[in-house]
Amino acid sequence: MNSEIAIKQNIENALKEFDNQPIRDAATHLLDILGYRSKRISNDAFDNEKYDNLLESALETANPSKKLCIERWQSYRRIMQITDEEIKQQQTPEKQFSFESTDINENLRTSYMFVAVELDGDAFTRTQLADITRFICRKSPYSIMVMFRYSDYLSLAIINRRHHKRDPKKQVLEKVTLIKDINLNKPIRAHIEIIYDLYLRNLILTQEVKNFDTLHDEWEKILNTEELNKKFYRKLFKWYQWAIETATFPTDENRVIKPEEHVIRLITRLLFIWFIKEKAWIADDLFNEEQIKDLLTEDDFDNGDSYYRAVLQNLFFATLNTEIDKRRFSKANNADHRNPSVYRYKTQMRDPHKLLKRFAQTPFINGGLFDCLDSFKATGEQGYRIDCFSDNQYHKLSIPNKLFFHPQQGLIPLLEHYKFTVEENTPIDQEVALDPELLGRAFENLLATINPETGETARKQTGSYYTPRAIVDYMVEEALVASLSQKCQPTDGDTEYYNERLRYLFDYAKMFDDASIWFDDNEINAIIKTISELKILDP
Repeated sequence: MNSEIAIKQNIENALKEFDNQPIRDAATHLLDILGYRSKRISNDAFDNEKYDNLLESALETANPSKKLCIERWQSYRRIMQITDEEIKQQQTPEKQFSFESTDINENLRTSYMFVAVELDGDAFTRTQLADITRFICRKSPYSIMVMFRYSDYLSLAIINRRHHKRDPKKQVLEKVTLIKDINLNKPIRAHIEIIYDLYLRNLILTQEVKNFDTLHDEWEKILNTEELNKKFYRKLFKWYQWAIETATFPTDENRVIKPEEHVIRLITRLLFIWFIKEKAWIADDLFNEEQIKDLLTEDDFDNGDSYYRAVLQNLFFATLNTEIDKRRFSKANNADHRNPSVYRYKTQMRDPHKLLKRFAQTPFINGGLFDCLDSFKATGEQGYRIDCFSDNQYHKLSIPNKLFFHPQQGLIPLLEHYKFTVEENTPIDQEVALDPELLGRAFENLLATINPETGETARKQTGSYYTPRAIVDYMVEEALVASLSQKCQPTDGDTEYYNERLRYLFDYAKMFDDASIWFDDNEINAIIKTISELKILDP
């Protein structure tokens, strides 16, 4: 078996077994598969003492507004510490190293500590997990990955830290990054792929990881959501080009839109669906090739084209764009010939009502994304077909099944390769997943490919410009900094450095938890007073 496939299978097995073992054993086993091994480990007795101290500190110092969920903490275990020495051993795994010390080095900043925390509860928000991670990391000098186990889920969290620019003895905590809600009963492909990317041996062989600093740099690249978005878009664009070349689109003389526009609409609709699928509003079976083959009548599914019509068009127009109590099949007497809100293509389904059951959990979306663009008028001088959602003229449009299900090139395998989340990332915490901002970026970038021969883009023609979240964050932050700078005075008189500290406050020192690193008490009081007066936020 291919070593990559074998390791991914081992990761999946370890996740499925995670709930059946003590958390120290489960975490150690998963880390061992990923190549992270160390003799620098703690023990239950010592960790219990550290845990008691941590809880006591949390109760005494935690900001009441922070959701540390202290009452739901069950256990705290330090699994192992990875230093330059352990990374060196993996560079030549055939050799055996003996370590001078097997104790955890409490003062070694250039190391990773893997920590496991058990929580009591079925679900936790990204903010709650990020706040707990930030609190734990504030109590230690080294970098930490926190492994949260709760209910049937596992979440991994790390936080960036750097030296204070003026006081190298201090460290500044920055953004928390999470691989969130890994389903331990049924891990999805996207989570297994992300975890596999952390496999230490590969990082050593392909990225020249040789010590803590280079490992930390590679982890940052792997868990960088900007890079994740760019990587996804590059693959999506290749599919976009393939779809334009492969699919057949209507050439109705009364109204023709370019193949590029057809494909952009299809991509935008499916991306939106993939996000709301995270809310369990759409059945996974609709995108499972084996399940779909059983529902459709095509004998040669791989070379057919019924999936787009019988499944996706019925999902787009007769389900998402139709109120629940009005959903039904078109009538046999052709009375619904131009009705865009009824189910069609019954003859292409083995069991129409069985397929309809798959649509039952899907809500009505009151928006224009799933509007059928066909004319309601009779075809002729005024009527036209764009989406071709028709019992009579559907042959004008053909989107082959392979565009969706081809193992290497298909759109659905591509979407399954990535984790989607409905929570937007923020300057202080992020999930390693594609968030709703992707919709705007993909839509704008794909529109920009139209009309290259004239130099004009569809963005300019339609006014479809998307402002990235980073720019919005920057504009808001600069407005706050300018307002506070006018009303508050820096203690040391250094306005430029004061403004830099204010930017840090809004970027990372959420609710002033880390503000004491940057401001003295008088400055903090002045900032809180001014923010309260401006009603910017609740301090």
